[in-house]
Amino acid sequence: KMAGDSRFPDVDTDGSEKSEEMEIVVNVGGVRQVFYGDNLNQYPETRLAELVNCLSGGYDSIFSLCDDYDPGKREFYFDRDPDAFKCIIDVYYFGEIHMKKGICPICFKNEMEFWKVDLQFLDDCCKAHLSEKKEELEEIARRVQLILDDLGVDASESRWKKCQKCIWKFLEKPESSYPARVIAVLSFLFILISSVVMCVGTIPDLQVVDAEGNRMEHPTLDSIETACIGWFTVEYVLRLISSPNKLHFALSFMNIVDVLAILPFYVSLTLTHLGAKLMELSNVQQAVQALRIMRIARIFKLARHSSGLQTLTYALKRSFKELGLLLMYLAVGIFVFSALGYTMEQSHPETLFKSIPQSFWWAIITMTTVGYGDIYPKTTLGKLNAAISFLCGVIAIALPIHPIINNFVRYYNKQRVLETAAKHELELMELNSAEGKAAGSRSELEDLSREGKEGPFYSSRIKVSHSDTFIHLLSEEKHHRTRLQSCK
Repeated sequence: KMAGDSRFPDVDTDGSEKSEEMEIVVNVGGVRQVFYGDNLNQYPETRLAELVNCLSGGYDSIFSLCDDYDPGKREFYFDRDPDAFKCIIDVYYFGEIHMKKGICPICFKNEMEFWKVDLQFLDDCCKAHLSEKKEELEEIARRVQLILDDLGVDASESRWKKCQKCIWKFLEKPESSYPARVIAVLSFLFILISSVVMCVGTIPDLQVVDAEGNRMEHPTLDSIETACIGWFTVEYVLRLISSPNKLHFALSFMNIVDVLAILPFYVSLTLTHLGAKLMELSNVQQAVQALRIMRIARIFKLARHSSGLQTLTYALKRSFKELGLLLMYLAVGIFVFSALGYTMEQSHPETLFKSIPQSFWWAIITMTTVGYGDIYPKTTLGKLNAAISFLCGVIAIALPIHPIINNFVRYYNKQRVLETAAKHELELMELNSAEGKAAGSRSELEDLSREGKEGPFYSSRIKVSHSDTFIHLLSEEKHHRTRLQSCK
């Protein structure tokens, strides 16, 4: 074939053959497809539609669109994914594209961009899958970037900034060092000790009586409580000072829980020493007791040290629809069966169903299979109604449980996969950096390859794999292909 020849044996010089009637053959990865111009011209901006009108532009125009061309067969060759191509050509026949199961969404998106097909033709269900995969890659990139920020040291930073980063890693990242892991374990133990002290302090045998005859916690338990609060206070203040974004830190849910676990101690201490002068002593004691109950909030601090509790919290957030459905089922059942129970039990002289609102309690404990037995039907119809309500309650509770469990398992497995992927990405980045250090020796081998002085073994070793698919958030220069970036 001559590069300067712009005319082909199967195209008339006068251009009498119309593009609408033209037939072209496209070979994608060994899979041949025949197309007609009238179908392809429905979307003139796509790459296949451009093939119809590129013949008159010469070889330069043709090879700007495809990898190879056979003028005798009028066949265009592309080194692309044939499975993705089979899905993409549906846009010319059906006006929409469905992504087959097993195809990587990110790679499929790149294939659509190569064939110049707009993403708006992708079906909504496939768009959701693509969006989910994008979020996963962004999360992996964010995790890798956080690790790189922890490992990196900026020489231009001030001594205070460096100290601030060290304190933040020490308190927030237990995996960063052995002392940080020890601090995390100590914090976990202080939470447990504080919770145990709060419970043990309510045992009457361990309480003491003050001068006014009121029971109060044992001084030893009070001292342990003070030590725990001191630890929580120092920990929170240090984390707040070292936080890179103090507003986000203060408004975070877990940090609000930390404040609620600490604040009642200082408020009750203030009321005990200063409030007595401003109000009656009995009111002060009631306020102090109410604040001491708020100490139960510190048990939620365990969620900061437990990935399982965090996973459960996220699963519940994602299951609001299922939980709402469960509550709706129970609400309807409680209202119906309590009204029926009240109506059927009115004929009995010793009925326990005094009113429909009072019957709500019976319906709740029956449908949730608790059954305290403080309220129970005595008539035959009432017992039949109770049996039906029991069975309906079991069904109503069992139906939404499976989606909630699936959300928990899916999120837990996803977090493990993302964590593993982030570690693999760091390992591959280290390998790429090692390849960069050996660039000099590689360039020498490439020179030998051009001169034909080396064997195929060396030629195969110096090849570097590249791909269009990579995490943009991590690199904008090196497009090295990795296991994660190619989604294999």
